[in-house]
Amino acid sequence: MPKSHWLVVNTHAHREKLAIENLQRQNFQSYCPLMRKRLRGRTGPREVLRPLFPSYLFVRVTPDKSQWRPVLSTYGVRKVVRFGDDVPYLDARFVETLQAREIDGAIVKPREPYAPGQDIRIVSGPFDGLIAKIIDVRENDRLVILMDLLGQSVRGRIHADQVSPLGAN
Repeated sequence: MPKSHWLVVNTHAHREKLAIENLQRQNFQSYCPLMRKRLRGRTGPREVLRPLFPSYLFVRVTPDKSQWRPVLSTYGVRKVVRFGDDVPYLDARFVETLQAREIDGAIVKPREPYAPGQDIRIVSGPFDGLIAKIIDVRENDRLVILMDLLGQSVRGRIHADQVSPLGAN
């Protein structure tokens, strides 16, 4: 049996589930990695599953054009990602690595390197060299910090790339 690889498929907006159902009817194995996202609503915060790569999913195929052509006419699928006439196949290890990080149907982010209460050193920008304390860790690697500036405690936001844990160079 020929070795199988994964295609990257672009779906119509918010139609990943429809595409997966229709691909399964055609006996294609597909995978759409999901992550948990916290939403705020009128009734309070709630957790939902959202695609890790919105409007994209992976489909297992053998690298033969006749094998993946039916994917193009599947409801929910917009196109197969390709470069000109070349179709880039993903190594199965990439998808296996994502699947290995799943817990209860969702990809789990690696543990954050920073936590509230941790002391850090700012390593770039106008406050390079200052010591600060992390107050909160936000989405997109943003940190809310408290630093001593001219004798006053000043609150600010900084990207995690601009800091290092205290004690690290």
